[in-house]
Amino acid sequence: MNVSTRCLWTVLSLVAAGCGGGGGGGGFPPIGIAPPPAPAPPPAPPPAPAPLQVVELATGLASPWSLAFLPDGRMLITQRGGQLRLRNADGSAVNGGADAVCCVPGVDADGQGGLLDVVVDPAYDGGANRRIYFSFAERDAALNGTAVGRADLDAANRTLHNVQVIYRQSPKVGGSTGHYGSRLAFDRDGHLFVTLGDRQTDAQRAFAQDLGRGNGKVVRITTDGAPAPGNPDLGAGAQPGIWSYGHRNSQGAALHPATGELWTSEHGPQGGDEVNRTLAGRNYGWPVISWGQEYGTTTQVGEGTSKPGMEQPAAYWETIDGSAWTPGTPKSSIAPSGMAFYTADRLPDWQGNLFVGALAGTALWRLTLDGSTVVARERLLAERGERIRDVRQGPDGWLYLLTDGAGGKLLRLQR
Repeated sequence: MNVSTRCLWTVLSLVAAGCGGGGGGGGFPPIGIAPPPAPAPPPAPPPAPAPLQVVELATGLASPWSLAFLPDGRMLITQRGGQLRLRNADGSAVNGGADAVCCVPGVDADGQGGLLDVVVDPAYDGGANRRIYFSFAERDAALNGTAVGRADLDAANRTLHNVQVIYRQSPKVGGSTGHYGSRLAFDRDGHLFVTLGDRQTDAQRAFAQDLGRGNGKVVRITTDGAPAPGNPDLGAGAQPGIWSYGHRNSQGAALHPATGELWTSEHGPQGGDEVNRTLAGRNYGWPVISWGQEYGTTTQVGEGTSKPGMEQPAAYWETIDGSAWTPGTPKSSIAPSGMAFYTADRLPDWQGNLFVGALAGTALWRLTLDGSTVVARERLLAERGERIRDVRQGPDGWLYLLTDGAGGKLLRLQR
């Protein structure tokens, strides 16, 4: 072997040793290859949201029904007996406790009737525009029905001026003190949706399908009470102003924040409570179809749960706690009332969710949506055992609730 050959074998031996040949572990690092970097640590988990808090801002309210915020954060609260109260932003009574607002018209507070919803004009500024709108049960001799009033609010002196009834459900009926509907909601054009109940009795409920009567309808009116432009044409004989029909007793109403569509919550009979996308000219089926039963029986209401030409709900309940219903057994009701879409930043994981109060179900329901489809729901606050009458988003971004009954409360849901 000459000198050149011996040198070549020496170089090859060194290269082999550097590549780990022989398994001794003491060789040179691979020529031209950097050692691999250490793996990155896993990302830290997001912080857990703060626990939900329920703050009692006011107690001892007498059957409160509705809550509306003024631009400065103060709030109006209706009491079914006919009282309108003005509260500070923290829920305390104004004027040292003398917070009643004067000059509310007389109401029929029998049964489910009384002073019901209240909303503030979208252009309310406390100056040139001080208008508020309210719904109530109005009596005329032995007959009664839902009415909508308008007034100018003098907040400084807690007085209503220029009180005027702008709309009346027609015809008024006798023999019933229930199912007034009465929830109010403004659309994006400044027109007013009004929900009207079927008036509860067996003799009245079928008129929810009669376009010539006000039973079981949603109407859309101007702030003067006239039929709003753009309402559907429902043919000869239909009452002017009707937006949709075939409703039982809708006591919640809110606009979808993305689409501007009206959504309503509706009491079923025994089971069959609903949340509906309440679209122009549509028939929502009551009492021809329903997911509920006749009271005290296991008998299906009407012809079944569906029929061509009649709308299906976006969500419905067949049991009081939202569990699956067992066929052949009695259903039960959550009794949905006020509702609100959440759009603020305080509770970011709840943005776009729909919240529905439950009376018999003593809970607050959170519905998660994908567009206009309800994809999940959660029962909240059931451990409190309180009837939730109204739900509103406050100007501070928290959720505000009213509980029902003689010892009603104003609650703030926050983190």
